[in-house]
Amino acid sequence: MTDHRPPPIPITRAIFDEAEAQAVAAVLASGWVVQGPQVAAFEDGFRHFTGLPEAVACTSCTTGLHLALLAEGVGPGDEVIVPAFTWVASANAVIYCGATPVLADVSPVTFNITAEEVERRRTPRTRAVMPVHLFGLAAEMGSILDVARRRSLAVVEDAACALGTLYCGRHVGTFGGGGAFSFHPRKAITTGEGGMYTTSDPGKARRARSLRDHGASKSDHARHGARGAALLPVFDKVGYNYRMTDLQAAVGVAQLGKLPGILADRIARAKRYDVLLAGVAGLIPPIEPEGHRHSYQSYVCRLETDGLDEAEIARGNAVRNQVMHALEEERIATRQGTHAVHALDYYARTFGYRPMDLPGAWAGDQLSLTLPLYAGMTDEEQDRVVERLIHHLTQAFRTADAR
Repeated sequence: MTDHRPPPIPITRAIFDEAEAQAVAAVLASGWVVQGPQVAAFEDGFRHFTGLPEAVACTSCTTGLHLALLAEGVGPGDEVIVPAFTWVASANAVIYCGATPVLADVSPVTFNITAEEVERRRTPRTRAVMPVHLFGLAAEMGSILDVARRRSLAVVEDAACALGTLYCGRHVGTFGGGGAFSFHPRKAITTGEGGMYTTSDPGKARRARSLRDHGASKSDHARHGARGAALLPVFDKVGYNYRMTDLQAAVGVAQLGKLPGILADRIARAKRYDVLLAGVAGLIPPIEPEGHRHSYQSYVCRLETDGLDEAEIARGNAVRNQVMHALEEERIATRQGTHAVHALDYYARTFGYRPMDLPGAWAGDQLSLTLPLYAGMTDEEQDRVVERLIHHLTQAFRTADAR
């Protein structure tokens, strides 16, 4: 039977071609598939693109955050302030260190943590703060760093979504002591899974390279490239297996070659959404404050409500879910932005949070709506998303008003 429906529009799409296939084939032919020369090349390319002084490839942004927190001395008895509207990995990385994540509210306008909220959540046990540059928009690092300096707090940036994100003309990732990036398939470029720890401190980078390799004093590639007997390395600390493979890194090197074009295309598509959605009743598109370059890892809107009380959030959530379901039926993928960590079962049960304890984060969870965005998206696809979104949004608000 012929399917006459329009083709599906995914939430995002990775850009692969022969460059990645050839890169992987070359690694397979070389016989060196574990962490080695391609990982070093990927780190070099990442540093060149971002201008960040040190880059240490690892298995994920989550493990990069773990390395970053360890580099700042976070451990048992410490607290780390983490925005509650983020992927759960941000908070989980704190728990890996034996520390306690203190979940903080976010601005319902930017979805990011504010300096005022850092001050509000700070206690004598606070060791660090973890601003998340959510969806590709940098947190307001100037005011956050001011608080951190005055209160002697370490700063670890969760830049999972933020490759290509600028704050005051500078790439995010080393405003604080360190940061971490993601190469998950929903990010601008991907290695399947993978991450990068960044810092401006060479000593922290050296320690991270050791910790990612079980605490080895020298990597396998360095040992095998040296003359003399291939003896096992010295292990002078307990480390982890956070090593990226050369197979992944080869894909990453090829992806970096496409990154300027991918970012330009994504930003152009986001700006076109801004125009197409301007003035649409009941929908608040993402913003780009002065001094920022939003990299639009995702184009995340919010359903408009009359305030952020529990009843209004519930009403908006019903509208949002109706719209998402209707678009899914028409093969247009959407997602909520991310989740409110404090409302997830483990965090609610362990720390006693209730959803409305952090209303900005809860509103983000219940009201956010991510639209399809990817390099190579056509005007026709984007027009279809907007036309069907407005249609279903209008219907859903009518249904809500009739109740």
